[in-house]
Amino acid sequence: MENMNDEKSFAQLLAESETEAGAEVRPGDRITGRIISIGRDQVYVSTGTKVDGVVDREELLDEKGQLPYSEGDQIELFVVAQSQGEIKLGLSFGTQGGVEQLIQAMEQGIPVQGKVKETCKGGYRVQVMGTKPAFCPLSQMDIRPVEDPGSLIGQTFLFLINRIEEKGRNIVVSRRALLEKEQQDSLETFSRQVGPGDELQGRVTRIEPYGAFVEVAPGLEGLVHISEMSWSRNLKPEEIVSSGDVVTVKLLSLEEQGKGRVRMNLSMKQAQADPWDDILKRFEPGSVVSGIITRTAPFGAFVELAPGIEGLVHISEMSYLKRIHKPEEEVSPGEQIRVKIKGIDVSEKRISLSIRDAMGDPWEGAALRFVKGKPIEGRVEKREEFGLLVRLEPGIVGLVPASSLARSQDKSLESKKPEDPVMVVVESVDEAARRITLAPADSLQTDDWKSFAPEAHGMGSLGLELKKAMEKKK
Repeated sequence: MENMNDEKSFAQLLAESETEAGAEVRPGDRITGRIISIGRDQVYVSTGTKVDGVVDREELLDEKGQLPYSEGDQIELFVVAQSQGEIKLGLSFGTQGGVEQLIQAMEQGIPVQGKVKETCKGGYRVQVMGTKPAFCPLSQMDIRPVEDPGSLIGQTFLFLINRIEEKGRNIVVSRRALLEKEQQDSLETFSRQVGPGDELQGRVTRIEPYGAFVEVAPGLEGLVHISEMSWSRNLKPEEIVSSGDVVTVKLLSLEEQGKGRVRMNLSMKQAQADPWDDILKRFEPGSVVSGIITRTAPFGAFVELAPGIEGLVHISEMSYLKRIHKPEEEVSPGEQIRVKIKGIDVSEKRISLSIRDAMGDPWEGAALRFVKGKPIEGRVEKREEFGLLVRLEPGIVGLVPASSLARSQDKSLESKKPEDPVMVVVESVDEAARRITLAPADSLQTDDWKSFAPEAHGMGSLGLELKKAMEKKK
C-alpha cells in the first residue's frame, strides 16, 4: 500500500513538474520551435520547455492545401492557450475568444484571424475570432493599394488589433501593420543571408506592362524589369511568365527604404546562360535560317534568330529585284522570313544577314543565259538621259546606251513607256559587275537572225514580227 502511495506521489510530482515547466510560457508569447512529429490532425512542436506544444495541422496548410513543413523544421508560433500538461500553439489567436482575449492580443501584438465580410465606406467589415465585428480601413488592408476591393470579400486573413472601444463594440484592425512587421523581419533575415549577384528562387506575384514582381522571401518582392526578363526582345511580360510561376532570378541590387520597405531589382535572363556563349555552334556563316523581324530602322531591319540572338539585314541586302528606299516597305515587325548568314562577329555580338541571298541571286549564271548577239524580248524599266533601261528577267536589267538608240532606224523606241515590250540584242555581259549592255534589235543583221532561229530559241511574237519587218527592208 505504501508502494502504491509512493508511486502515486511520484506521478503527481511528475505532473506538477510538467505544469511548472509549462508555466514558463504564457498565452500571447511568441516562440520558435522545432517540429517533432507530424500527425494526421496535429503537429507537435518543441517549446523550449519540458512540455511540447501542439498545433492543428489544418492551420498550417498553405493556399494549395499542402503542409509546407517537415519534421525538424523550425517554425514560429504563438501560445494561444496553456493548461495542465499541454501548450496549445497557433499562427494566431484562433477563431474563438472574448473581449479579454482581444485586449490581450492587442497589448501583446498577437495576430487574430478575421474573415472579410463586406466592403463599407472607407474600408471593410471584418469578423474577427469567429463572431466579433471589426473595421479595417482600406489603406490598412494591404501594403499595396487594393485595385479591386470586392475581390477580398470572403477571404480569411490575419490582422493586428489597433483599437478596442465601447467594451468590444468598436474594434479597428490592420492587416497592413502585420504585413509590414513580417516584411521587416523577413528583410533583416534576407539582408544577412543574401547579397547582389546571388541566385534565388521566387514566385511571380503580379505582372505589369513594364515587368514582373517576384516574391523571393515572405513579404519581400522585387521587380524583374522587362529588359531583364528574357534574352529575347520580342516578348511581352505575360508571354514569358504567369502569376504563380516559380522562377530563378539573380539579385541585382537591394536598397532599404525604411519601415520594412525595400527596392529590389532582379534579373531572370542573367540567371540563364548568355546565348552568345555558343553562337558558333548554333549558327554558321553561309547557312540559311529562319528568323522574325523585331524592328526596322532607316538603314535596315533587325531579325531575331533565337532568344537573345539578333542580326541586321542592311537595306542593301533586302532585294535583288528592286531598289528598297524604306525597310518597312519590304518587311514588318513580327514577320517570319528566311535569311542567309553573311558573317558573325562574336566579340561585338553582331550578325550580318541577307534576305536577297537567301532568295537566290538572279545574276548567277547570267552570262550563260544571255549570250552575246542573242536577240531577246524585254520590258522597258525606265528611260534615262544615258539610255533605255530594259528588264530582261526579275532582277536583271540591261542598258541600251543613248548612242545606240541614236543609230537605230527603229523610231518607235523613242515612244516606249515603262512596261512596254521591246526587242533588244545582247552586246556584252559582265556578271561580276552585274552589267548587261544591249542594242536595238535592228542592229542585228539577217545572217545573225538565222543563227538565233525563233523556233529554236523561243522568240516571242514581237520578235517574229520584227524579223519579218527587217527582212522586208533588206
